[in-house]
Amino acid sequence: MTVKNSWDRLDPYRDEFVKGEWPTITEQFRLAAHLYPEAPAFTQFSPEEIRIPYKEARDHVIRIASWLVSQGFKKGDRAVLIGKNSPWWAISYLSVLEAGGVIVPLDVQMEDKTAERLISFTEAQFLFADGDKHEVLGGKGSGVKHKVSLSRDIGQFLLDLPAGKSADFDHAEENDLAAILFTSGTTGLEKGVMLTHKNFMTDVYQACHPDFLQAEQSDVWYALLPLHHSYCMTAVFLEGITHASEIIFAGGLSVGQMMKDLELGGVTIFMGIPLLYNKILKGMMKQVRAKGLVSHLLVGFLMRISGLFKMVFKVNIGKWIFGNILLKKANLYNLKYLISGGGPLAPETVRRYQELGLDFVQGYGMTETAPISTLNPAHAFKIKAVGKVFPLIEMSIIDPDENGIGEVAVKGPICCRGYWKNPEATSELFDDDGWLRTGDLGYLDKDNYLYLTGRSKNLIITEGGKNVFPEELEDHFQLYHEIEQIMVRGYMADEASRSEGIEAVIFPSKEHFDSLGIYETEEIHKEIIQDVKAVNRELLPYKSINRIRIVEEALPMTSTRKIKRPVVNNLIPNTSEGTHPV
Repeated sequence: MTVKNSWDRLDPYRDEFVKGEWPTITEQFRLAAHLYPEAPAFTQFSPEEIRIPYKEARDHVIRIASWLVSQGFKKGDRAVLIGKNSPWWAISYLSVLEAGGVIVPLDVQMEDKTAERLISFTEAQFLFADGDKHEVLGGKGSGVKHKVSLSRDIGQFLLDLPAGKSADFDHAEENDLAAILFTSGTTGLEKGVMLTHKNFMTDVYQACHPDFLQAEQSDVWYALLPLHHSYCMTAVFLEGITHASEIIFAGGLSVGQMMKDLELGGVTIFMGIPLLYNKILKGMMKQVRAKGLVSHLLVGFLMRISGLFKMVFKVNIGKWIFGNILLKKANLYNLKYLISGGGPLAPETVRRYQELGLDFVQGYGMTETAPISTLNPAHAFKIKAVGKVFPLIEMSIIDPDENGIGEVAVKGPICCRGYWKNPEATSELFDDDGWLRTGDLGYLDKDNYLYLTGRSKNLIITEGGKNVFPEELEDHFQLYHEIEQIMVRGYMADEASRSEGIEAVIFPSKEHFDSLGIYETEEIHKEIIQDVKAVNRELLPYKSINRIRIVEEALPMTSTRKIKRPVVNNLIPNTSEGTHPV
């Protein structure tokens, strides 16, 4: 069936499977199981191999949902889910929604004290948890009445449950709450973002619109990043279900395990974060350099030729050139799309992957927008943009400066209801005209592509009154092997004028320097200073980094590998002591 919009394919199934304008997550899952009952749904290869087809997954979901209802679970009740990515995580998530409930996924790396507080805060009476989290959380005084272990006994738990019927449930509707997703809490206590079924499903269908991500049922999606995070939840888990595709759950975050999963699963759509993509690219280029200067120069020349063909003739010859010598060895050859999110990816990184024959789909958004609001489609990719605005939403730039840069604001069906039990934060999120204020700074071009320049809270104002966005400077270092982490921030350069200088806090790459046999602190510092000087030469003078601070321990990060900027600012003094001038 030829469709103009991705959601047109719902038309034959309205009334029977889709009751409202948009399907709920559970309706979408039921439709997938109806259309492709024997197709693989949820797969993992480690620590043990599990393969569950759609029909079997649907049976499991109904069985657990029936148990939930039999234990007093009602429409709108909350259930907490905390665990590593796995088929059982997926089935637990869908079971809560099938019973009409609200799922509260938590980060498995979260401190127990914080998790207990959020369980109480959401008044959750049911807990699905991994390993030691199952043992530790949900004890006396937590309000939890029933616990299910995802890792130890869920198989036996399912066998002990009687079969259920979907008709027994008080199903949610599209405007009902589906999930409460907690932000990382780097600027204070966590805020619980309230997202409806409509928020998620309108986001999913816009992402797979023909103008953006052209996915098919035969695609294989890889859930590497934590599924409690909105980006992987929507862009992999819900997107995979919408296409009735196979979803492979990563056996761990190690590169070795990832490569094994890609090979065994025949993954075609992979989602990662800039840190991961830069690490993979550095690894491939390291192999090229190890073969000698001639090979290095030849590969560089062929990459430029490949990039030229793609830009001028819209033809991808990179896979043909580099398939055997690089891509197949790294188990990247089968990939149809690489999806990047969780932070801006350096244009140079994107360009090099494209030259190797791999297509990126870069997105932008926030948890409060379910989370994607723009996507950079592979067939119309603008290398410096973070994507084209979705068709069903409005995007505005609030109070733009002379360069058109202002705060990005959003309206549309992807925007959340606000924050759980936090009316003050909710009122701050939306302005009087109903625009969701993102806190991000950027501008739109004539084709409605968004370009980000930074976070409004991180803005540095120099002595000359110029605005400098730390994220823009940090992007220049993404492919520097010597640097594991970098955070650019302002420091008070002149108390009288309140003007700021620019400082880079840097954690060196121990792996890189060990591979070169460099262990002396002084030598490491010299290399880092030279890198910063090299980047400064690429920048306008007012954007130059004035001083650097080299730290001996890694900077704290979120589960999506973003530096916790406010936390770091509190940990590291903003004085000249221990710094190096540049």
